Amino acid sequence: MSENKNYQHPDVQEAENDELEIDWMEILRKIIAIRKTLYKAAGVGVVLGIIIALSIPKQYTVTVTLSPEMNGDKASGGLASLASSFLGGGATSSSSDALNVTLAPDIVTSTPFVLDLFDTQIQTLDGKLDTTLVAYLDEQKSPWFSYIVKAPGIAIGAIKSLFLEEADTASVLNPFQLTEEESEKVEGLRKVLTADVDKKTAMTTISVTLQDSKVTAIVADSVVAKLQQYIIDYRIKKAKEDCAYLEQLYKERQQEYYEAQSKYAHYFDSNRNIAFQSVRAEQERLQNDMNLAYQVYSQVAQQLQVARAKIQEEKPVFAVVEPATIPLKPSGTSRKIIFVGILFIVVCATGAWKLLGQEYWKKFKEQL
Repeated sequence: MSENKNYQHPDVQEAENDELEIDWMEILRKIIAIRKTLYKAAGVGVVLGIIIALSIPKQYTVTVTLSPEMNGDKASGGLASLASSFLGGGATSSSSDALNVTLAPDIVTSTPFVLDLFDTQIQTLDGKLDTTLVAYLDEQKSPWFSYIVKAPGIAIGAIKSLFLEEADTASVLNPFQLTEEESEKVEGLRKVLTADVDKKTAMTTISVTLQDSKVTAIVADSVVAKLQQYIIDYRIKKAKEDCAYLEQLYKERQQEYYEAQSKYAHYFDSNRNIAFQSVRAEQERLQNDMNLAYQVYSQVAQQLQVARAKIQEEKPVFAVVEPATIPLKPSGTSRKIIFVGILFIVVCATGAWKLLGQEYWKKFKEQL
């Protein structure tokens, strides 16, 4: 008969269970033995948790959802096509647009766009601060431990300022050449501005996170307005340029037609009763010039009407699904969770050091 290799004698199993129970009991005894140390660690964790939790300023997040107009074939139903059909022109053809909704995240975080937000007029919820966004960024609070991290950079900057001339702070912002302070503000504002686009539905979500709820809502609303205007200006820029060119061309052709008409009328009145063939030939030539000038003038007038309609047709439409509202509760991790997390980490780290770390450290020192 073949023996069952997995079979163990009951006495062996009981011995293993006893060893397991003894191990757990030993750990429990060690924990009880260091309970006073754990109490002290808990006290330190409470103090440290309160300090860190209170030092981290509250932040508020405002999210706005946009549904932009999808690029479709406007050749059959647009205003330009309608005007063209009434005026006898050909149908306009839609072309691919270089600026689409998927570029919204890149536009929002671009340097010119962020710099344009600096002059946004904001007001805090308590009404104590009414200034521009770039000035408000200097008023935002930072955790005390962030100054420890920034201390080397602040010291280096102070040393540099002793040897460099002070820059003119009243100068106009230049995206091509930013100062170190302006660059830091641009990077800081980029971190609190986010834009996501759902490629399937083309829904654009814009989020802004700042330390004052009202300021956050104002900035979010300003970002949406500027993004809409940016896309509108881009989309109708070509149509405006075409319309301006046709306006100038229309005035020139109109002047030419009026001059040709005046010449023909003056010559006809001056030679009405003269029957010479040369007079008739000149009269016919002037009449042909007038008719040709009128045809050109009429065609340009038609094209101008189509171009004016195309400006309105090219203007995109945005539906604000979720507008900007002042948030009532702060976002991010709450102070309670931060407090409990720090307390748990301090107690666990102290217990792990007492139970395992000290023993391994002694062995390591003995080996050395």
